[in-house]
Amino acid sequence: MNIVILSRNANLYSTDRLVEEGEQRGHKIEIIDPLKCDIIIETEKPTIYYKDRYLDYVDAIIPRIGASVTFYGCAVVRQFEMMNVFTTASSDAILRSRDKLKSLQRLSKAGIGMPKTVFTNYSRDVEEVIEHVGGVPVIIKLLEGTQGLGVVLAESKNAAESVLEAFNGLEARVIVQEYIKEAKGADLRALVVDGQVVGAMKRQGKEGEFRSNLHRGGSANIIKLSVDELKVAMKASKALKLPVCGVDMLQSSRGPLLLEVNSSPGLEGIEKATGRNIARSIITYIEKNSKK
Repeated sequence: MNIVILSRNANLYSTDRLVEEGEQRGHKIEIIDPLKCDIIIETEKPTIYYKDRYLDYVDAIIPRIGASVTFYGCAVVRQFEMMNVFTTASSDAILRSRDKLKSLQRLSKAGIGMPKTVFTNYSRDVEEVIEHVGGVPVIIKLLEGTQGLGVVLAESKNAAESVLEAFNGLEARVIVQEYIKEAKGADLRALVVDGQVVGAMKRQGKEGEFRSNLHRGGSANIIKLSVDELKVAMKASKALKLPVCGVDMLQSSRGPLLLEVNSSPGLEGIEKATGRNIARSIITYIEKNSKK
């Protein structure tokens, strides 16, 4: 098969591993920067032009679209879809997952537990917002932040008010969530492929850090998920129509609570923590489903 990885950086661990596993299984793997693609829209033969050729020979794509290039990256994915090319993540699903508010609304409707969350239209009544999520401390998140960026822990009403005023002044959309104290700065990442959990790790934030992201200095260890945690991960994957995704959860006194679903999860942390060959699982998923 001719498989294209849409990635802006060929040297990333995840991209490199997908190339390695794909080639080992006899496929031709090509890395293409989505921002360098020209989208050619025609009535009967939509296509994509990249550097010196038309990409009309591609069988499947693996989108590794960064948050900063979501708009154009998804336009390229959508064009491949118009060309009947199989993708591990549809353009619509990527867009849904990138919008924290939209994805939380959809996941809530699916009956998935999550921290109490409030979204307002630049509300000045901070005290009321805080009461809706059970009081301070609270977590304040930018709707489009990634890797722990744009996430703030406000431990007092004054701090929450200052942060919200700052974001409001920048006209930045945020959500306010309850702080799950018993999680103790840790979360769970489940990697879902073909709707099934193929690996899971527990990420622990470094000393004094409430964010557990590995990019922020956190550590990771393999963990066996409970039945309820497995159900949340698979249900979230199904609700957002993302057969390949990373699902982040917190362990709380009322069961697993979903934080977010990542449409382009990194493979380095989870492969090293679990010893599982996640990249091979993704290639195998393409082999099984691309011809359908």
